Amino acid sequence: MVQRNMTASTIKLATTAEDHHIAKMAAVALGLTVLENAIPTPLPGVKPGLANIVTLIVLARYGWRAAAWVSLLRVVAGSLLFGNFLAPGFFLSLSGAVCSLAALALSMHLPQRFFGAVTHSILAAFAHIAGQMAVVYLWLIPHSGIAYLIPIFATAALVFGTVNGLVAARFMDNGDKPEPEPQP
Repeated sequence: MVQRNMTASTIKLATTAEDHHIAKMAAVALGLTVLENAIPTPLPGVKPGLANIVTLIVLARYGWRAAAWVSLLRVVAGSLLFGNFLAPGFFLSLSGAVCSLAALALSMHLPQRFFGAVTHSILAAFAHIAGQMAVVYLWLIPHSGIAYLIPIFATAALVFGTVNGLVAARFMDNGDKPEPEPQP
């Protein structure tokens, strides 16, 4: 009997602190996606978009590039986790994420004095729905009847975009405050 000395070869990637931070934020966003999928929804396709809270916080603190990585990693990892990678649901999620990232990229040029996390969240929510509706119409259901769903999805985008923006703003406000000094 011949024994071979088998050593496992490893590939070591050079990573930065930013890479680790993006991975952690994407993991938090993925956790919120898992939580969101456990919540029953009254209408198919209407979800609160809890992971977008993380994207908004990353956008405000680390910029658009980091937010894009977090969002896209969440979409890909979520689709792999739920077993719908390259299925229609994946493309719906991806199109929504890409459109909302494009809206966030444009909204970053708005005056911060008047436009904050809530506005960014609402714009991203509407862009997300628009991207998904475009994919549904152009690929899945090419029928003008889907236009009847626009008021429902627009209302959901407004409500959930506002709530997510308020939650993100609250987290960002808490992060900027210094910790209280311990009293002797």
